Amino acid sequence: MSVASLRRAARESVSGLPREFWWLWTSTLVNRLGAFVATFMTLYLTLERGYSASFVGLVVALHGLGGVVSSVVAGVLTDRLGRRPTLVAAQASTAFSVALLGFMQHPAAIAGVALLVGMTSNASRPAVQAMMADIVRPEDRVRAFALNYWAINLGFAVSSTAAGFVAEYSYLAGFLGEAALTLACAVLVYVKLPESRPVRTEAEKAAAEPATGLGTVLRDGRFMGVVGLSFLISLIFMQGSFGLPLAMSAAGFSTADFGLVIGVNGLLIVLLQIPVTRLIERRDPQKLLVVSALLAGYGFALTAFGGSVWSLALTVCVWTLAEIINSPTQMGLVARLSPLHGRGRYQGMYTLSWAVASLVAPLMAGFVIQHYGAAWLWTSMAALGMVAALGYWLLMRGLSEAGAAPAVAPAVAPAVAPAVAPAVVPAVAAPTELVPVPVAKTAAAAEA
Repeated sequence: MSVASLRRAARESVSGLPREFWWLWTSTLVNRLGAFVATFMTLYLTLERGYSASFVGLVVALHGLGGVVSSVVAGVLTDRLGRRPTLVAAQASTAFSVALLGFMQHPAAIAGVALLVGMTSNASRPAVQAMMADIVRPEDRVRAFALNYWAINLGFAVSSTAAGFVAEYSYLAGFLGEAALTLACAVLVYVKLPESRPVRTEAEKAAAEPATGLGTVLRDGRFMGVVGLSFLISLIFMQGSFGLPLAMSAAGFSTADFGLVIGVNGLLIVLLQIPVTRLIERRDPQKLLVVSALLAGYGFALTAFGGSVWSLALTVCVWTLAEIINSPTQMGLVARLSPLHGRGRYQGMYTLSWAVASLVAPLMAGFVIQHYGAAWLWTSMAALGMVAALGYWLLMRGLSEAGAAPAVAPAVAPAVAPAVAPAVVPAVAAPTELVPVPVAKTAAAAEA
């Protein structure tokens, strides 16, 4: 491919996006540049504090439990109070709790503050995802999610590698650095992003359209199927943050070694997310989700054969490709199945799947590695990948033909200032086939 073709492809991938999206994208990038706690919590507790794998699993599970508690609550607040206030409050609270965690000494205090960090950090996700769905046209969302995921991993690739070396000298510096950057995100959102929550039209009010409650979400069988499969795939991917550092630590690798290995994940996504999205955009989402589940499971299973930094990095390449395929495809599906006035609750329930996985994954990793060895953990990942692949295949059968999204109300203007309203009015189209839209032909936006 010529340089001119590469430039044209890059221009087509980012063109046509609303200004609000880019501020959201920027906040994502800044936030991920400061990522430290989720990545290095395991190594901090084992190498710096000397706690056992079981205690580490308990603490990290409490972090996940905090996310479980906050996911649904934050989804409700996103619909009731708005995306912007929920997001600002969540990020400001995260900054405070992360800084506090760095100073905790007693095991009980560490566990309690880890729970608080999990609650605050996870509370922003439903608001971000709902805001993205508000400001981006439906046909642009697959590309939007891909670009957002690209920003997440650009920041992650830089922060994980740099933080690995920072941790060699001071874990506290890592905690305080994440707190400062998260606070900067809260300020950016407050200053630059208008509220995007759609308001009900007079016609909708006159028709007495019933509100979307949590019961509505739970009764949506297809969507809850997506949530369940998201839990399984999340359980696999999260072993990169929980099982992998425990296994590498037990095998004698350093924090810098882990930083380099896990940094491959972010680096590959930075390099490949956009071109791979362009390659798969016309493919059947059912096949994409099935293939991604198999690649994830067997990619982690290969970790059992990794005896060096470079061989472990090669296994990361396999499951990273699964992430690249799965993330925009699945998030596009979730956005499509979420009704206009219930996006916060739907996104909260989807976020819950990741939060529950954050609760289960460290407990699973700590218990299995301590009592049976890492090889059993990696073998179980292959089994979970096969189960998830089968689930995606069954769930997606006939979905394109059915176009089965919950009833979506007509497009309404988000409650934003007049100066930016034209850029953020979501053009909700009629249901179409669930096939990712060609990147070259559409504009997109990403979540922060």
